[in-house]
Amino acid sequence: MERTNGIPIFLDQLGLALRLARSSKLIDHDQIGRSAGQHGNDLLRMGLTIGQVVHDYGDLCQAVTELAVQLGAPITAEEFRTINLCLDDAIAGAVTEYAGQRERAIENQGTERLGVLAHELRNLLNSATISFEAVRTGRVALAGSTSMVCVRSLAGLGNLIDRSLAEVRLDVGIDHRERIAVADFVEEIAIGALMQAQARGLHFVATSVDRTVTIEGDRQILIAAVSNLLQNAFKFSRAEGNVSLTTHTTGDRVLFEIEDECGGLPPGKIDDLFIPFQQRGTDRSGVGLGLSICLRAAKSNGGEIHVRDLPGKGCVFTLDLPRLAPAALGVLDQRA
Repeated sequence: MERTNGIPIFLDQLGLALRLARSSKLIDHDQIGRSAGQHGNDLLRMGLTIGQVVHDYGDLCQAVTELAVQLGAPITAEEFRTINLCLDDAIAGAVTEYAGQRERAIENQGTERLGVLAHELRNLLNSATISFEAVRTGRVALAGSTSMVCVRSLAGLGNLIDRSLAEVRLDVGIDHRERIAVADFVEEIAIGALMQAQARGLHFVATSVDRTVTIEGDRQILIAAVSNLLQNAFKFSRAEGNVSLTTHTTGDRVLFEIEDECGGLPPGKIDDLFIPFQQRGTDRSGVGLGLSICLRAAKSNGGEIHVRDLPGKGCVFTLDLPRLAPAALGVLDQRA
């Protein structure tokens, strides 16, 4: 990649430019820009930053200057002018191409997100509509499995909307921080989680927590994070399996642990779980965005997500957040 574009080819172009400048011949500045543009594109595909694009050429200029001093070959004012013109062409070409390609990639990602969101909404709405119509017309019993399909679909719609709203808030940087009583927070989540578990034929339990325990963060985003972890646990747990939400506290941390019975994770797959659009099971409903959003939600509130595999049984996802110290409560009350 670097042999046909980037710094090596730029060095050849720079040497040619310096020779042409001495003979008063025209330098092909467009060719320098095009080659550098490909270099910018290469760096984007390699996952490097736009700063690296600029630093590459800046480092080269410094290296040329230092080499000239070491060799006792002073660079003339005209040569400096030629070098600066070529560097300007190269940096402009690389940065322009990098920025253009990145913008297109962001647009494509946005289009993909919108497409999969619409697809998922349509599937859930269709399931809810069809199952509700069967119950409404009396073709099936009100308390039968068809009504549970309707309940699951409506719960899925609610989770999808909550997840999408949380993603929007994270993308645009909306951060409404407040003091959150952990006991109330868990109770609010557990109500909806119990309904989802029952609709899927699963057993769910949430442990109580001391009502003095408090955290600080964006309530909507954190609720979406824990709800997504629970939805993920329900989705992959075995039939009639157990899912639990357990809250542990230390002097400075609050840990929300969601344990499922998915059977355990394949070897080496933990690092892939939080990659957008990656899914970890045969159930292909959803688009694999939930866990990546959970990780972003945790980090935006000063926390982390940890995963522990229970081979042959399941796994435990932990949302680890800072605990609000009792001394800070009065400060928050005054600020509110």
